[in-house]
Amino acid sequence: MVRKFLYSYNEELMVLFKYYYGKVSLADIRESWAHAFEHDLIPPGTKAFVLDYREATFDLPLTDTRGIAAFYRNNLRYFQDARIAIITERPDQVVIPTLVEQLDDGYSSRPFFTMEAAVAWVTGPIP
Repeated sequence: MVRKFLYSYNEELMVLFKYYYGKVSLADIRESWAHAFEHDLIPPGTKAFVLDYREATFDLPLTDTRGIAAFYRNNLRYFQDARIAIITERPDQVVIPTLVEQLDDGYSSRPFFTMEAAVAWVTGPIP
């Protein structure tokens, strides 16, 4: 099996960075988080997540955005009040995170085109 994701934790920022590669389905998203949960890759006190899809392509129908939002909502143990930044570079790929953002409940997500903007948002003041 080809690994489609990597993790990096910044202790100073208390942010988990997750990098995706290749075609990514709803099952891949769920499995990557299950891997993180099972291997304790989300340290206590993690405040935010930056999900980098710049080397990936969403391979899922738009209706799967409900499944992504439901996954986060069903795992508020990890995502409660967290900010989740989703980075894509191509306009056709920003549709998925934009639709997920509309379904946020218990967490906040937002699409970005650059790492700098994503990090600024997840580490910035909460209004």
